[in-house]
Amino acid sequence: EVLLEESGGGLVQAGGSLRLSCAVSGASFDTYAIAWFRQAPGKEREPVAGISSHDGKTGYSPSVNGRFTMSRDNAKNTVYLQLNSLKPEDTGVYYCAADRNYVQTMIQVRTGVEKWGMDYWGKGTLVTVSS
Repeated sequence: EVLLEESGGGLVQAGGSLRLSCAVSGASFDTYAIAWFRQAPGKEREPVAGISSHDGKTGYSPSVNGRFTMSRDNAKNTVYLQLNSLKPEDTGVYYCAADRNYVQTMIQVRTGVEKWGMDYWGKGTLVTVSS
């Protein structure tokens, strides 16, 4: 069974930073692409960052490119999302997700549109950015 558990959310002022963590169990980074999605109140869920199982490369949606950085620690089976230069519109629940199809995962991330979903999801962590 694949389990993902997010942590690190909280309240931060605009311009500030946060680091989210996602502990992954039951899945190898060589087999599953991992992505971060977010859902703002009243809006659809959107992918924001991902890391490919094929080559370990990262990708970002246009809305966060240059501000967010995704990384992974293979020894800890944990992925991270560093959120910098936060804006009020970054507010939302951030979800970590895993999928065997790295091609579809990275297409979703780079377009910023959830088209196929993911195989497994965490429960999410709330990020609130105040103005």
